Amino acid sequence: MKRLEGKRAVVLGASSPDNMGQHIARRLMDEGASVLVSGRKEDVLADFAAQHDCKWSACDLTEKASVDALADSAAQQLGGIDIAVNATGWGLLKGFLETTHDELMAMTMLQYVGPFHFYQAMVGKMARSKGGRGGSLIQISSATATIMLNDHAAYMGTKAGADHVIRCVAHEFGAEGVRANSISPGLTDTPMTSDAKQVPGLFDAFLAGYPLGRIGTSDDIAAAVVWLSSDECFMTGENLQVNGGLTLRRNPMKSEIDAAVAAAMAAG
Repeated sequence: MKRLEGKRAVVLGASSPDNMGQHIARRLMDEGASVLVSGRKEDVLADFAAQHDCKWSACDLTEKASVDALADSAAQQLGGIDIAVNATGWGLLKGFLETTHDELMAMTMLQYVGPFHFYQAMVGKMARSKGGRGGSLIQISSATATIMLNDHAAYMGTKAGADHVIRCVAHEFGAEGVRANSISPGLTDTPMTSDAKQVPGLFDAFLAGYPLGRIGTSDDIAAAVVWLSSDECFMTGENLQVNGGLTLRRNPMKSEIDAAVAAAMAAG
């Protein structure tokens, strides 16, 4: 029997081709879960759903009504919700003094307010007192919610805030059968980092921070999602550092990144 047979999962943040959300959705399906993928791009969602025989529903995480509609649509199409994964994010790299009010508001809506609404909507379907059967709520966070990276303050602060809300959900809804945890990747080889990967020397500058000796992948995160989603998991309110040991060390300083890039370009 597959580990997630009979489970019903929502994966938000799966509307970019081959991104982390899509990797997670595929792995959940491989383990037997019925899956609904969601995000802003309807054409990408519809194409993915057609290829993988799953459900889809569009959602703008920054609009509460859209998030509530996603919960209703998922519960109707799947017959309920047992697993809910928020894999959205915006990798803004901007100096602290240069970050604008509009950028800060956009980041807060996408990575704090929106996720808060997502947790509310999903827990409202999972909680036993609401007719659910419990389940697993999973937030994709970041190692930078714990360790430093230059020019990333708005991203880091909102991810850290969402992590703490996850702990609140775990504390308040454990008796309702709901587990809530977050996963912190480090630098990950995904479509969101594809431009950075093309910069000579940039990925190499990060490698020294990884005791396991490589940059993470979406499949590493998807594997952790499967365990958190399964009945084998007796954990709640925790943040899993699925980043090859990065948080034992550190990200490179901006000066180190610049030097590595300059050296690689000179050599190439």
